Amino acid sequence: MFKPTLITTAVASALLFSSQQAMAEEAQATAEEQQDVEVIQVSGIRGSLSRAINNKRFSEQIVDSIVSEDIGKFPDNNVVEALQRVTGVQVTGRGGGEISTISIRGLTDVHTTVNGRDVFTGTGRAVALQDIPASLLNAVTVYKTRSAAQMEQGIAGSIDIKTHRPFNFDDSKVSFAARANYADQPKEIDPNVSMLASTRWDTDFGEMGALINVSYAETNFRDDDIIAGAAFPFFSANPPSNHQPYKIMNFGAANGYWSPGMTNGMPYAAGSTLSANGEDFEYLLARDAVFGRVFEAKRERPAAVVSFQWAPSDELELLAEGFYTGYRQAQQTSMWFTNTFEEDGNSGNLQIDTPILFDGTNIVKERQVYAPNGFQSGDAATGKTDSYLFAVGAKWTPSFDWVVNAELIAQNSKFHSEFFAQRFDRKAYGMDVDFNNDDGTPGLTYWDNPETTVNEADMAEPANWRAGTVYDNSASSEGDAVTFKLDAEWDAELAFLQKVRFGVKAEKRGAKDFVREQSGTPSSMSALEFADALIAAGASGTSSDYFHRIDNYMDGRADIFDSYVTANGLYNIANGDVVRSVLGYERAAEDMRFDIQETSYAAYLTAKYNFNDVVTGEIGARYVNYEQDMDFISSTGEGSAEELLPSFSLNWNVTDDLQARFAYTETLRMPAFASLNANQFFYDPLTEGVSYGTGNGGNPDLQPTTSTNYDFSLEWYFAPDSSLYGAIFKRELEGIVITGSKIVRRTGEDDVERDYILTAPINDSTGELSGLEVGLVYFPEGLPDILDGIGMQASYTSLDSEQTTNDYNEDGTVNAVINSKMSGVSDSSYSLVGIYAKDEFDMRLSYTWRDTFYSHNEALFFANPLQFWSRPEQSLDFQFNLDVTEDLSVSFDARNILDDKYQNHYGETTSQLFNFGTAIYSREFGISVRYSL
Repeated sequence: MFKPTLITTAVASALLFSSQQAMAEEAQATAEEQQDVEVIQVSGIRGSLSRAINNKRFSEQIVDSIVSEDIGKFPDNNVVEALQRVTGVQVTGRGGGEISTISIRGLTDVHTTVNGRDVFTGTGRAVALQDIPASLLNAVTVYKTRSAAQMEQGIAGSIDIKTHRPFNFDDSKVSFAARANYADQPKEIDPNVSMLASTRWDTDFGEMGALINVSYAETNFRDDDIIAGAAFPFFSANPPSNHQPYKIMNFGAANGYWSPGMTNGMPYAAGSTLSANGEDFEYLLARDAVFGRVFEAKRERPAAVVSFQWAPSDELELLAEGFYTGYRQAQQTSMWFTNTFEEDGNSGNLQIDTPILFDGTNIVKERQVYAPNGFQSGDAATGKTDSYLFAVGAKWTPSFDWVVNAELIAQNSKFHSEFFAQRFDRKAYGMDVDFNNDDGTPGLTYWDNPETTVNEADMAEPANWRAGTVYDNSASSEGDAVTFKLDAEWDAELAFLQKVRFGVKAEKRGAKDFVREQSGTPSSMSALEFADALIAAGASGTSSDYFHRIDNYMDGRADIFDSYVTANGLYNIANGDVVRSVLGYERAAEDMRFDIQETSYAAYLTAKYNFNDVVTGEIGARYVNYEQDMDFISSTGEGSAEELLPSFSLNWNVTDDLQARFAYTETLRMPAFASLNANQFFYDPLTEGVSYGTGNGGNPDLQPTTSTNYDFSLEWYFAPDSSLYGAIFKRELEGIVITGSKIVRRTGEDDVERDYILTAPINDSTGELSGLEVGLVYFPEGLPDILDGIGMQASYTSLDSEQTTNDYNEDGTVNAVINSKMSGVSDSSYSLVGIYAKDEFDMRLSYTWRDTFYSHNEALFFANPLQFWSRPEQSLDFQFNLDVTEDLSVSFDARNILDDKYQNHYGETTSQLFNFGTAIYSREFGISVRYSL
């Protein structure tokens, strides 16, 4: 296992090597550092940043970009990780061996295109950016404003990914890259390999070029977390009559003492009271549960790009291109769960120890619990995605002032998943629990019953558990699209009118979704007996294979048991038919949830103006029309949306080096296909003692969320490889989709009539976001030889947001309008990157930080308080590259060096009183080799 001292040694060794090399070299300016923006050439980190500056400077929109440093070598091993250093970009969703979610200026609705083409996964409207390997990429451009000629979706912004094409190279090119990555949680070495081969040649029929670029990446990961559940009111030492001390108040005969779903939570000052039957009595706030999980998985991502270009004449260029991404994952989630209240009063223990409270509050910090119910759950999920995109296109230049582009695009993306979970159940002897034992991290110790031969405190002892319910689900989805695009550009050169662009787009999209949900419960079997029954029925291996053991839980960073055991979910999936036979049912067919066919049309017109090369810009409009025909399990529906989206941009060249920009644009976000589903699904309560069920459904009447956007920026290009950039911006959002809620009384699958809390998406919120961002790239000039090549990249973003959300009454009517921060928006974030770049080597030390942020609301039937907030997040990464020869290079990198805990909590200012989750993720170390010729 790597230790911090080893990291320090590696970084120090790289720095020492760099200094020795620098003292032996003469400082010289490379050709790449002085290149024109249109020259495609690479030269390490500094060359990559230089080209990104040029992309920004000469773009018509406000953009930032990342450019590949060499074939198969992106600035980071994960594109999303690289984007976190782009000004205005924040990242979250850490875990699973990668960063999965980005936001642009605080908003997460980011539209992604590949070579300007809309791409998606399954039935989604977007593609998972992390599914596209960095080794396939030439450049990534982040559009913070949009031209009417670009796709209208993505209220946060748009990301366009450029892959390599054969005409990008002067001649033939071959490149191989291999990487070994080590993560200290799973303790596995993962391969990541890629290959590119490209060539171009002259024929009697014109010039031709062909390229193939393939990639395969494997990731093993493990993430651990521990969570303190929601806070509920408990009776104090002096409860009303007919109630026992310290009993939870929301279940059984105690119902009706309080109303869940309060945004700001119940009062928590010492001595706070509730009223019942005309009597005021004090209450305590304590957690109803503590639980934790370990996520372990192996993920594989194959990918490929094939491109063929043919220029039969100077006026015509033809393109045929294929793009494939695949995803394979097998994941075991091992969960333990315990209630922290007694189901039946205090199980006869009327003189229990007095709970310990946080000073000055009625909030329980520590308590004892007698005979709590608990379970372990071995959940397994396998997922497989194959996504294909094929495009044929032509670029025709009939004259010097006309260019016409046409493309026909076909896409298909299929996803299938299997899910198998089984609970182990028991009533423990007892426990001591501290809901905040160490700066937001809970602690827990089980008791052993001295009157039994089994150690009840041993969570890894199979004999402690009864075999519980099996949940057996699967899902399939398929998305497809056929798209035709036609774009024309006319160099008008009429007075101040410089260029006119217009175009049309027609698309037919399909989205189908299928699901299967089954379950079964063994009859009075211990976990050991159920394992033996599986083997007797023909399951593979031995009975011990049925159990999955977790060791080194939380890596010693929580006061908790070190090991525990669950059912092996992946074993159950592999032996699914045997498990079903033991439980007495057969696998059912998947049922269709929805089949949606969407037809969309778009047309745009833009005009670029130019006043003496001092003031330039573009004015335009885009018309879009969407129509959906929808089939659900038991109903049909239709939907439509129509928008006219104007855009205006103005660029003012104040001086040769100073540029000002202003933009007004309108964008939208279409509702997800799954959110349009009119079906409603109800679930009986899973936790013993819970008196209500839950339900969810979609809403076929959802409309697009729209955003009106204002942007102003100043860009100062004060040196060839340096720039200073600042911007202010504002987003006004209408029709934000939030979750509505109401109580439905119905009879469950267990023939019990009860209340179900039904949630569904509705367009019932507005929001406003404004902010300031500043970015700097700086390589000082005229430094001594040893310091020449030192540079820095820095960015800072400040955001202010407000969103209206609603509290709902039981009938679904609005009880109160709540003003809150927008989800996922940190008030401030920044990144600092130190760079040292010489001829044969370069290195980078990167630090990113983002402030606390509101993420979402807890389910409406919980409270105290309702909002989830995440603590500040930071990351420190290091990279060192060495060109051994002109064709061979090696690199070393370390990520997540600080090895922080990632934590969230209930309420904006109550992180210690209402702590929620604590998660730990792996540090990663990689060694790469690249060879190109």
